[in-house]
Parts: sequence; C-alpha cells; structure tokens
Amino acid sequence: MIFTPLMLGSLPLANRFVMAPMTRARTDQPGDRPSELMMKYYGQRAGAGLIITEGAPISTVARGYSLTPGIYTQAQIDGWKRVTDEVHAKGGKIFIQLWHVGRRSHASIAGEQPVSPSALKVPDRVYGPLPQGGFGMIETGEPRAMTQEDIDATIADFTQAAVNAMEAGFDGVELHGAHGYLLEQFLCRSSNQRSDRYGGGQENRQRFLLEVIKAVTAAIGAERTALRLSPYVGGSGGLDPELPELTLKLAAALAPLGLAYLHLSEGGGNGMPDSFREQLRERYSRPIMVAGNYTLESGQAMLSRGLADLIAFGQPFITNPDLVRRCREGLALTPVDDAAQATFYGGGAEGYTDYPIA
Repeated sequence: MIFTPLMLGSLPLANRFVMAPMTRARTDQPGDRPSELMMKYYGQRAGAGLIITEGAPISTVARGYSLTPGIYTQAQIDGWKRVTDEVHAKGGKIFIQLWHVGRRSHASIAGEQPVSPSALKVPDRVYGPLPQGGFGMIETGEPRAMTQEDIDATIADFTQAAVNAMEAGFDGVELHGAHGYLLEQFLCRSSNQRSDRYGGGQENRQRFLLEVIKAVTAAIGAERTALRLSPYVGGSGGLDPELPELTLKLAAALAPLGLAYLHLSEGGGNGMPDSFREQLRERYSRPIMVAGNYTLESGQAMLSRGLADLIAFGQPFITNPDLVRRCREGLALTPVDDAAQATFYGGGAEGYTDYPIA
C-alpha cells in the first residue's frame, strides 16, 4: 500500500511516503530567508508523496533555534516560493510546518524574553549564538506568562503565517503541536498552570490549540490544514500522563472539521500501544500519519492494519534523496552514520545536498 496514491481532500499524493519535518539550520542571513541550498534540498526529495518542511517560526518571538527559516516576512515568503516552485516542477507536494517554540528559546534568538502559558522554566538547550561566536547548544531563558493580548496576537500570527504560506505556493500547513513546543505547552498540566479559561481542566487546556486551528482553517480551508501531536513523546518537561487521553479528546473534536491529516510523532517508536491506535481510529476517520523510526516493512504493516494512512520518514530522507525509488526497486539505502549526524545542523552543501542518487 505504501506505493499507492492517496487523496488528501482534493490534493492527490503519488504515494504514502512522507518526508518528515526536520530542522537543518541552513538559512540565508540576515533575515532567516530560505536559501538556494534549501530549494535544491527539497527539490531533490520531491519523489515523496508529501514533503513537510522543517519548522518555520511564525514570528520573531516564535523562534527558538538559530538559522531556521521563518514565514513572517516578504523576503521569507519569496524564498519559500522558490522552494515550492522547485518541488512542484518535479511533481511533488509540500506542506510547511508552522512553529512557535514557546518557552524553548532564549532572548538572543527570539529578540525578547520567551513566552509560555506559565512562567515556568525547565532545564533545556536549544541551537543558538555562542558567546565566543558561531552557533551551538545554549541553555533556554526564563519565560514569561502570556497575557490575553499575547494569546490573541499569537493566534493572529499563526493565521497570518498560514496565509503567507499560501502566497508562497504551499499545498497546505502543518501546525506543530508536538515535542514540548507552545501548542503542547498549553495542553500539558506541567507547563500550563494558568487559572483563567486557558488553564486548569482538560477542556480549558485544549482551548488555545482549538482556537488556533479554527482561525487557520477559516483563513485557508480545513483541507489545507493539518496538526502534529506527540502523545507518547515527552517534551522538555517530560512525558505528561494526560496527553494520550487529551489527544483522543482532541481527535474527536477535530474529526468534524475535515483537516488534511493528523500527524502522530512517536519519537523513537514502539511507545504507542495498539489500544491507543485503535481508539484513535474509532474517533478519527480522516487520514492519520505516523512517524517514528519506521522502515519500509513496518510502515507497510501499519498501513495494512488500517491504523495509519501515511508513513513519515525522517533521517532516511536526509541520506537518501531518492528514498521512494530505492525502496520500490530494492536498492541499498545510504545509512545515517556519525558523519551524517555531524552535518544535521548548520553548514553548507556537505551532508545536505551532496548525497548520491542511485
């Protein structure tokens, strides 16, 4: 099934391979504009049924990692347009991942104090400017609690970023609600200790995410909007025991909206029980995407069981631009070794666009 087409609403996908979102930190400076190298990188991987870009910050305060491409200035929009044109010219489809890191940032990256549902810091490190020059891992800063004005402005930023993505030629947007970033920070009791309508019980903690989704779908359409969650992967504050239950409730609330897909990040994999997958499928009949160290065989098995419709591959797409063809023809894959991992973040063409095509 993994090689068969799939319709995401009215968007035809050539196969069910998805290139998962992966931060690569190779923007043009100043202004974190998508670079010429990025255009080549994504174009090389257009054989995927769908590409999801690396996380794109929706505003300056949304940024938590240096050299990540935004979607909030005209120069960034223009840069992304070159990327989408290249992917479409090669027959591919591409969504942009809209990103707000919340407290997982530092003022030297975001330009101001990081924001979060509550003023709670946990030990965490992000990719940012080093005091001696260059870039590396730095400790996050102390966040401040978001006001209602901040919340309203952030919903507007997500919405404008989605509109900008349409101008840039994307086929849709994926909201990053996983891995301990802002949308998940509102969901988790450990990071959300508010006493207003956005905190407390599960219904209140879902409110911000649902308001963002409804605003974005109203602006660009539900068929162009997707969501990523990670109910069994701990963020910077650890695994929240309520997240699986909250995810099932969210799925039931989202099902009538007609989103493009629901994307479940499983981290290293094997942590998501079948009982959860079955309950999710009962509540959510729209396309489900899974990501988490899948192989061709394990991905096909998940599709055959009817528990997923799309399989996202991360690191194999880094070292194998033609991953789909290699899998279809039974060709050997270039492994993700220590040398490849050393080039994940920052740098130039080496380890980025110079992997051979079989």
